[in-house]
Amino acid sequence: MRAAQIDRFGEPDVLKINEVDRPDPGEGEVLVLVESSSVNGHDVIVRSGGLKMVSGRKFPLGTGLDFAGVVVATCPGVDGYRAGDRVWGTVHPRGRHVTGAAAEYVTVPAGRIALAPAGISLSDAASLVVAGTTALIALRDSTRLTSGERVLVRGAAGGVGTAAVQLAHAMGGHVTALARDRYAPALAGLGADRVLGYDAGAEQTGSFDVIVDTVGSDLECHRRRLTRNGRMVTVGLSAFALAAIGLSTVHGSRRIRTFSANPDSALLEDLAGYVASGALRAVVNSVFPLAEIAAAHQAFSRGGILGKHVIAVAA
Repeated sequence: MRAAQIDRFGEPDVLKINEVDRPDPGEGEVLVLVESSSVNGHDVIVRSGGLKMVSGRKFPLGTGLDFAGVVVATCPGVDGYRAGDRVWGTVHPRGRHVTGAAAEYVTVPAGRIALAPAGISLSDAASLVVAGTTALIALRDSTRLTSGERVLVRGAAGGVGTAAVQLAHAMGGHVTALARDRYAPALAGLGADRVLGYDAGAEQTGSFDVIVDTVGSDLECHRRRLTRNGRMVTVGLSAFALAAIGLSTVHGSRRIRTFSANPDSALLEDLAGYVASGALRAVVNSVFPLAEIAAAHQAFSRGGILGKHVIAVAA
């Protein structure tokens, strides 16, 4: 089968499409024919060598976290799935993968997949897996957003941002989105009550009960915009962000929180419910064939887009 791999850490040109053996599922695992994957920040950090402690230094390394495809085979210990089922899921983010989700086939434990939402393409489904579950954890589990609260989403045009805007709106939040001006109509259509530019000051934005940050910079500045019982979470991790998170612990409940998303079947099923209800829809910026995954990584690194870059593995 074809699989995207890296043979050294570096820029996107280290990504190659190689012919490798198709994996065989073990007990409790499923074999999935992958139709689509997407590019996430985790993929870029691993490729550039920023997670050597997790990925290891043994090459080749696979790439890709999320996928949507069709079950080909199941092994003993797997209940609820059969060949032909449309599914979505992730490989383990802390695994040392020779192949990742950007490959024609993937084997994963059954607890890491769920039935893909009916009525949407597998390409759209793949774009929502990591972005959607990250936004859901941030709003529902980390900050525990309740109806009527004021929400600020920083980096609202990206994959996690567009999902967070929609989910916050669905949960009854009053949503302010920070993004480039040209994306204001699209974000308003996703449920943002206000869309402001990145440079909007406190006098324009006001204070917030919940802040979801996907940028990872100027965290302390934005933390000051929390109400007395406000909560802030960032998923835009960097060395500066980690320092800000550590220093913010002195602020108690108004500290800056973070987490490592590692979705299981239950979380994916919850996310599918939002898709089924119409509260969450995919926002896909572009679709790259597997052979052009390096170009997809380059586009991701340039930023400034609305939505996700999807990899069409089966194309």
